[in-house]
Amino acid sequence: MAVLRESPLAQELFREGQLEGQLELVLRQLTRRVGTLDESLVRRVRGLSSQELEQLAEALLDFSELSDLQAWLAD
Repeated sequence: MAVLRESPLAQELFREGQLEGQLELVLRQLTRRVGTLDESLVRRVRGLSSQELEQLAEALLDFSELSDLQAWLAD
């Protein structure tokens, strides 16, 4: 069983699961911080790389309105 967890496929699935969890958390935090996001913004956030998602997770702490998110995504 331990060998299965160490396989490249298992590791990739684990990373994807972590990324999906991080993505959902960031989307919930954004909604609390700036309000409901329209579908186009949700798609843009979902399209971020893991590194960009980490940067957004930190940046959103300074957001106070939707335009802050839009400006961040535009950069």
